[in-house]
Amino acid sequence: MIRFSMLRLIRTALPILLLAGASMAAAQENNGKGPAYTEPPQDDANYHLMGEFAGRLKQGENKGQTLAIQIRPIKGDQFQAIAFFGGLPGQDGHETQEMRLIGLRSGDNVVLSGGPWGIFVDPKGCNIVASSGKLLGRLKRVNRVSRTLGAQPPKDAVVIFDGQSVDNFVGGEMTENGLLKEGALISPMFQDFDMHVEFRLPYMPLADGQQRGNSGLYLQSRYECQVLDSFGTEKMFNGLGALYRMKAPDLNMAFPPLVWQTYDLSFTAPRWASDGKKIRDAHITSWVNGVKVQDNVALPSKTGAGKAEEPLLLPINIQDHGDPVRFRNIWIVDRGISQAEFPVITSPKERKEAAALEWNETSNEEAAEDDSEQAEKSDVDAKPEATQEEKSSDAGSDQ
Repeated sequence: MIRFSMLRLIRTALPILLLAGASMAAAQENNGKGPAYTEPPQDDANYHLMGEFAGRLKQGENKGQTLAIQIRPIKGDQFQAIAFFGGLPGQDGHETQEMRLIGLRSGDNVVLSGGPWGIFVDPKGCNIVASSGKLLGRLKRVNRVSRTLGAQPPKDAVVIFDGQSVDNFVGGEMTENGLLKEGALISPMFQDFDMHVEFRLPYMPLADGQQRGNSGLYLQSRYECQVLDSFGTEKMFNGLGALYRMKAPDLNMAFPPLVWQTYDLSFTAPRWASDGKKIRDAHITSWVNGVKVQDNVALPSKTGAGKAEEPLLLPINIQDHGDPVRFRNIWIVDRGISQAEFPVITSPKERKEAAALEWNETSNEEAAEDDSEQAEKSDVDAKPEATQEEKSSDAGSDQ
């Protein structure tokens, strides 16, 4: 009798459990984001074809010109890419006119179309082929490293996060390997300040737009500096480096996901009269991966979902948008107390050490070293505007 009752219970409950499981699976599918990898996936054949490539065309109408391509996977085995003449965004000679390409993976290669040539991409490079079948050139993979990566806090800077604790946060949480998770308020509050942040975006190949590697730095909880995986796209109004819903970045300086990137922010708070009337807008200058993308921009109001403007300090909010964005090496210079050269440009050795990734340290150190050597020889690295001190001490050189 007991066995019969149990069997009848199982028969009754099983369809309900299956239906519930199907609903949960459907809800995950309807989310539209798909997987979010915080380390390189082992089961994604598209991942190793993503990246940046650059080189000179050796034949054809554009002989001698540098061609650069950014490519990223989208749904299925499809890819989208952006091509530029002159170099990648942030490099000397870069031409901002974009050539949009689409592609499909076949085996270990992607074939891109949409330009005047065929482009055959493999993990190490791209072959540019004319319609006649003639090879016009080969572009090599480029692993760029921000020139502010690994920047150490100047004297009197406030170290917000160094991987040791989350004591300077409300709601802060660390990963097991000492990285800060998205979704935290910085406890100390600041008026006019310079801020350095390093971040790593997840790889989310099935997501797009604002659903792909989204976070943000809400200065005073009011003004959002957008964090987003906009790598390999046209310059997005709300892409990485944007002042959310207010101004696009001057350049799309996004690097591929799962590498360390930098955000350097110089913020001046609004000024108020005694009657509560605003008499001067907030202003911001920002650099993404060492390149200036916002230049002393006035903010006439809050951005997006920011808190209302008023003469009251509020904390900086590291936004939780539901994606596993990771942060490290956060420090702030309170300009009401001290002054320092900003942003802080790091040495090739510092960049090499900071670029290492825990899952493949040797390989990525070599990539960073190679990139640093290229930077010294041919300005391959993303390059910020020189400070006055750099201009006067070493005019035109790349140290």
